[in-house]
Amino acid sequence: MRIEAIAWDIDGTLVDSEPLHQEALNAISHDLGIDMSDLHDDRFRGIHMGDVWRLLESRMPAGVTEKSWGTSIVDYYIARAHTLEPLPGVLDLVRRFAAAGIRQACVSNSSRRVVDANIAGLGILPFIDFSISLDDVTRGKPDPEPYATACRRLGALPAHVLGVEDSHTGFASAKAAGLLTAFHTVGGEAPAGADLVFSDMRDLGAFVLAPVASAAPSSS
Repeated sequence: MRIEAIAWDIDGTLVDSEPLHQEALNAISHDLGIDMSDLHDDRFRGIHMGDVWRLLESRMPAGVTEKSWGTSIVDYYIARAHTLEPLPGVLDLVRRFAAAGIRQACVSNSSRRVVDANIAGLGILPFIDFSISLDDVTRGKPDPEPYATACRRLGALPAHVLGVEDSHTGFASAKAAGLLTAFHTVGGEAPAGADLVFSDMRDLGAFVLAPVASAAPSSS
């Protein structure tokens, strides 16, 4: 079956931004005197800022609000987003999908400001139809709402859209919304039920583009 559209996660899928996200959280937490030594970095992987706040709220100094805390973290991140690099093969693959007529959207658990900074920094804006940020939905991943919203905006049935993810949280969101799923992993454990598990972007390209090529009319 031909895949009509790609719904890309961003953090950890298109760009290795998780270290900068964690750096921003650690830096602001340190400035506020918050001890997170009992919380492993993996505890924050793939979850949105509202959930991070709920994990840390009881440790916050008096007078710190979720809005002021979140703004400080985002400001720190955006000031350093120019240092981010796309994962190997990403830019080529995004261009190839676009050339093949496959629509592309980004679906992220990050705020609108972070999503826009990432897309602009990666240089993929001309190839992305739109993006869904945490600010655009009522419930973030793992709820299906972000991916369901993307499918509606794409005008495509979820069964014809491939959600590309690197976290179990995001995978659960795409799967619950009824999308085909591709899980990007480098040595980690992949969730059961993914339509594709890959570590090399070339494998993702072959999975998506091989049906397109086979459906093309012969030149002979």
